[in-house]
Amino acid sequence: MKLSARLQQICDQLTPGCRFADIGSDHALLPVAAVLSGQAASAVAGEVNEGPYEAAKRQVAQSGLNSRISVRKGNGLEVIDPGEVEVITIAGMGGALMVSILSQGISKLNGVKRLILQPNVGEDLVRRWLLEEGWYLSAEHILEEDGKIYEILTADRLEKAEAAALNEELYRERLIPGCSQVLNVERLLLMGPRLSEAPVPVFFAKWDSEISKLMKVRSQISKSELEASRLKEEEMRVQIEEWKEVLSCMQKDRRS
Repeated sequence: MKLSARLQQICDQLTPGCRFADIGSDHALLPVAAVLSGQAASAVAGEVNEGPYEAAKRQVAQSGLNSRISVRKGNGLEVIDPGEVEVITIAGMGGALMVSILSQGISKLNGVKRLILQPNVGEDLVRRWLLEEGWYLSAEHILEEDGKIYEILTADRLEKAEAAALNEELYRERLIPGCSQVLNVERLLLMGPRLSEAPVPVFFAKWDSEISKLMKVRSQISKSELEASRLKEEEMRVQIEEWKEVLSCMQKDRRS
């Protein structure tokens, strides 16, 4: 089975031979491909909605994998038992919803060694949750497919002291060569500590787009004569200029 580039990147992050749960599995494409390829030994495909749940069951049955992939209907992590899987994947939803699913199912994470998360928006919310909960962000990937940009976050469960030390280094405030701006914790949570360390063209494309969005919002605010709007416009002007400088310096550092 051929996966999209996004799902293939997620599949590649699975621990070889693992038991994993794909939450919000839709048509169970990822579990089927992972098991067929040998990347995973078995899987749970969890889906809350009736239509995708039925589609997932058909996909698994047609692939002859009923004995190795369990399709379950339920909300979030309620479809798995503690200790049942070693890896959890969640993809294609907002970061806030993803954090809610992980927080509500926190007891189900016992025994889970890896989380592979692909939020469509709100990546910073996911990174913040991982940091606060003591997960170590071991890898970040960014790619463009069909005109959309996706970030894939891989986090590992380590010993508490080890994770704390590694996270402290990962989110350490750093200077950008030739720039008056610094990459502090808030910016690293927003941009990604690993993605910003070794930025690729699609990374710059994403942040150029984000700056364009800010500029459009600022343009709308500038039409108001309210004092609060003028203050907000000035605040956004400063923010935009800072982001432009950050990106410019990162591009120069990348070329040097």
